[in-house]
This record gives sequence, structure tokens and C-alpha cells, in this order.
Amino acid sequence: MKSFSSTQKRREAIASLLSDPCEEVRVAAAEALERLESIGSLPEVLEALKKGDLGTKLKALYALGRIGGEQVIPPLLYCATRPEEDIKSVAIEVLGNLGHPKALPVLMESLKDPSPTIQAKTIAALKNFKNPALIPALQPFLTAGDGLLDAEAACTLGHIADGTFETKIMELLRSPHPRTREAAAQALGILPVT
Repeated sequence: MKSFSSTQKRREAIASLLSDPCEEVRVAAAEALERLESIGSLPEVLEALKKGDLGTKLKALYALGRIGGEQVIPPLLYCATRPEEDIKSVAIEVLGNLGHPKALPVLMESLKDPSPTIQAKTIAALKNFKNPALIPALQPFLTAGDGLLDAEAACTLGHIADGTFETKIMELLRSPHPRTREAAAQALGILPVT
């Protein structure tokens, strides 16, 4: 874990670019400073995650995603198994965005969660892993017929499946749920052609 003082030299060097005449340079400097602030405050983020109210904990989870790296995976994995649906949901989303291989076992277990919301978040998170081995676990959700799980499954399979799923996803174009039809159209647009 890096402290604020260990990144101070970088902060000072980058801060001078905040008044650069080029907008792209100013934006890059602001983003870099934000990232360094997150890195410098990892202990504070973890403290907020432990002791904060629900809103603070959710912000802390998103901050862990911005920090990234190996050091944020254990607290995110822990939070992804918590009983509180809000905390679990955000942790799953952040783990998906990070796409770290250590998250896969917890995410695969989350597919079995009784909450359709958690299942949907998990399905969406898995698209960032681009792992064809996930297809058998996702395929049953295509027949959920609920406008949530089937839609997320179509989107995710569009990212990780091959053209053999074309027919199954095309069937979703006739769904009574607009979100499912939208997701099926998007998936067919990115699904590889065989």
C-alpha cells in the first residue's frame, strides 16, 4: 500500500499540467491526480468500508475499483459474499469491471444467489472475463423469460460466445420484454459470425 507521501512528488509534477493549454493534457492530469488520490487513500477507503454507513461503504467499494490492483481483491471478494444485497451487488459489479481471475469462483457462486438482482449483476460482470468456459453456466439464463436475467445473459454471451449461439439469441428478439429484445439485438451485433 502506498501512502500519500510516497506519491507526493508525482502529484506535484502532474498538478502543473492542470493549466496546460491543451484540454486533453488537462483532462489526463486531472484523471491521474484522481487515481493517485485513490492510491494514496487506500487505508482510508478500507476504514470507510469497515466503519461507514451504507452510502459510505458503497462509495468505498467503487473507490477500490478505481484503485485497482491485487490489494483490492480480498476486500471486494469478502463484500461480494456479504448478506447485504446493496454491498454484494456493488462488489460484484466492481469485481466484474476489474476482471481479476481470482474473482471467478465467487462470481460463479453468485450465479446461484436467490436474488435475481444479484444474479443479473453477476451475469453482467462475467462478460468482462471473456472466458468461453463460462458459457455453460450462463446458457440456462437465456430461457428465464423475465426481461432481466435473459437480457443480461444475451449481452454477456454476445461478448464471450461464438456464432453457435446465434439461433438461441435470435429467439429472444420475439420476447415480450423490450429490454430482452434490445439485449438480443446488441448481442447479435457483436456475436462472431461463424
